[in-house]
Amino acid sequence: MPLRIIIDGYNFIRQSPTLRSYDYEELARGREKCIGMLSSYRTLKPNPMTVVFDGWNEGKGTEHHTREKGIDIIYSKKGEKADDVIKRLVLQSRDELIVVTSDSEIARFCKGRRCEVIPSPSFEEKVALSWYADLKGCQESEQQMPARSTKKKGPAKKLPKSQRRLLDRIKKL
Repeated sequence: MPLRIIIDGYNFIRQSPTLRSYDYEELARGREKCIGMLSSYRTLKPNPMTVVFDGWNEGKGTEHHTREKGIDIIYSKKGEKADDVIKRLVLQSRDELIVVTSDSEIARFCKGRRCEVIPSPSFEEKVALSWYADLKGCQESEQQMPARSTKKKGPAKKLPKSQRRLLDRIKKL
């Protein structure tokens, strides 16, 4: 089953110090830089991605779908928020999902549907780390994992199942 990533577009842009500066200049430029950043990540990790942007204030009367640089982009229709589109995608999907957002309402909804949520700043770090690892020519896991000792230091402390499942999915990113 493929791992699909759904990204709350404007939330991701406004949580990122880099992308936020472009967004203040012009909204379209912020979206453009966001798609560029995600497409470079997608070349390293070919998971299907969908970015959802709000169109509820100035959008068209219908939902608008497009595809740029291998990434599916959805603009919500006028009068509908991106949050509603993301919730609908979560309900309709049969794939394993990870939703990237820092919006607590969406996070609660997704966790109730057994869908993992990653905060936007954490995902941006993952994107930057993958890009850096690609530049250095090493695997990302080599970059992060320190050598482990075999010496036992006490009783094993196992994380709760939900946290272990989240860590497994994050490793796939």
